[in-house]
Amino acid sequence: MTRIFPAFAYGQGPVAGCYWAETVPDDALDYPAVTGKLTADVVVIGAGFTGLSAALHLARDGVDVLVLDAMHPGWGASGRNGGFCCLGGAKASSADIARRFGHAALMGWRRAEQDAVALVRGLLQDHGIVADSHSHGETILAHNPRNARALHGDVARVKVEYGIDAAWHSPAELDAMGMAGPFKGGLTIPVGFALNPRKYIAGLSRALRELGARISGHSPVTSIRPEGAEIEVRTDKAKIRARRLILATNGYSSDELPPWMAGRYMPAQSNVLVTRPLTPAELDAAGWTSSQMAYDTRNLLHYFRLMPDNRFLFGMRGGLMASPRAEANITARARRHFETMFPAWRDVETPHSWSGMVCFSANRVPYCGPIPDLPGAYVGFAFHGNGVAMASYTGALLADLVQDKPTRLPYPDVMRADAPRFPLGRFRRALLPAGYALAGLRDL
Repeated sequence: MTRIFPAFAYGQGPVAGCYWAETVPDDALDYPAVTGKLTADVVVIGAGFTGLSAALHLARDGVDVLVLDAMHPGWGASGRNGGFCCLGGAKASSADIARRFGHAALMGWRRAEQDAVALVRGLLQDHGIVADSHSHGETILAHNPRNARALHGDVARVKVEYGIDAAWHSPAELDAMGMAGPFKGGLTIPVGFALNPRKYIAGLSRALRELGARISGHSPVTSIRPEGAEIEVRTDKAKIRARRLILATNGYSSDELPPWMAGRYMPAQSNVLVTRPLTPAELDAAGWTSSQMAYDTRNLLHYFRLMPDNRFLFGMRGGLMASPRAEANITARARRHFETMFPAWRDVETPHSWSGMVCFSANRVPYCGPIPDLPGAYVGFAFHGNGVAMASYTGALLADLVQDKPTRLPYPDVMRADAPRFPLGRFRRALLPAGYALAGLRDL
């Protein structure tokens, strides 16, 4: 496979300390490798939120679907993220989206963001998935006075674009809400909730099995090619013929599987720490007792939440390198940021730390649609760090697109736009240092 990070980024090192694996062990998600010659109506490559959602919706429609994953469901970014099921999925601003696609398309995208959250909530309810859900929407916290002023102005924007009444909070009000910290104000948008992403993955996998769908782990794909009116997918142990294909590998994609993907996605690392369970006295000392999920207004943002077992999750954008030493360095850096924001917890252990790949696109919006060079194949990717809701939504769209039928959910124009290539091709990772440096300057 041609991937743009060193091999370490795609191995066991970054995921070794993941807290979610303590709640859903690897063996609970383990599926045998696919072997021999097989057929399927649809092959789905990738068993994260996108792939499992697509497969589940296909199975509900009675389609014979086979899901392949190089490791096991949720091994990639889906099983490593912060578990924020919230609005988002694009990095493009409202003004940029309206300029490029039109005002109606902007409003359609905002509707899709809300529908994506509702879709996940519905999947949890419909399939009896207990995923430790909590938080009433999300709270955005201003890290400086300039951003506080902008955030206060977003009350009106959120009303116009989402039809939602957001609530502004002063620093004193945040303290009273149990969200104390070095924040200059906050904005709560009452849409979304937090969850345990591995429990969500496990629940989707179970629902798929109950519907008779096939899931195979330890089955990295080695080739994808057209074969007459069908598509042939090969692993090192199997050859599968399918009428249609869905590619759902996001930040763990390869530049040649299929070749159209080359240069169209940008993986970026995100790092997470999780503390041991905090005592009531420790929570009071920091002034953070809320179960609300939150993130700050930095471009290189911090995201955090107090989980139901009183562990505190703290995440931030990861490093630019991938090696055991680089992983240790970025973990140490995340710890320093954690202690700076929550000094009362300087002596609190963070026994769990890990990283995973989020995915960006060159036009800063997700892509969901056909793979032009491969008839019958479809792909969804680039959720810009907000994959719980939007990847699940994209999977539902793909399930309908691959069946050539109208989508059961709105299919935003924003997601239909061609996915352009990044400059520098396979060397595009060289763009990240300058991008991060510029983002850091804007955060001052």
